[in-house]
Amino acid sequence: MSVVISNVSKAFGEHQVLKDLSVTFSDDHIYCLMGPSGMGKTTLLRIIMELETKDEGMIEGVTVKDISVMFQENRLCEVLTPVENVALVCDKHISREAVRAKLEKILPKECLSQPVSELSGGMKRRVALARAMAYPGSFIIMDEPFTGLDVNTKKEVINYILNERNSRIMLISTHSEEDVLLLGADKIRLEDINKV
Repeated sequence: MSVVISNVSKAFGEHQVLKDLSVTFSDDHIYCLMGPSGMGKTTLLRIIMELETKDEGMIEGVTVKDISVMFQENRLCEVLTPVENVALVCDKHISREAVRAKLEKILPKECLSQPVSELSGGMKRRVALARAMAYPGSFIIMDEPFTGLDVNTKKEVINYILNERNSRIMLISTHSEEDVLLLGADKIRLEDINKV
């Protein structure tokens, strides 16, 4: 099933951020949303997630409970371990051992029993990403997910995403053309679909 955004507009006071924006996201596709800073990428993502109200337009084919999110901020439970953070969003039948096995693909084993507060920024980013992939939603949104990751770690994480995606729609906000290539994504330039 596709997610269809039709004629969405959003202004903050006199500042028109999105105007008459229409785009369709199809099953089994990865999309990279690109555009200059301040153009409205995060606003669009927040509207899809119903964290921001649109002024006009419609969004069909997805509800909030279907959406898995990785925000620009990690939004982790700092006192919990990486395993505990990811387990919070998993189906009940998925064991802690299974969560740990997945996390070991992108994090050193020795950090998985530490509170997240003791991890580096890059490690926290990977926990947040693993948590987004673990949530059983049909539509995954990631806002600048690779910030703070070096090239090798980013490639490792992208392999993880591709292996864990299970044909779900992904919408990833990024500034990097390399990310588009590594993900095998369709590129959407916001300036091409936004009529401001």
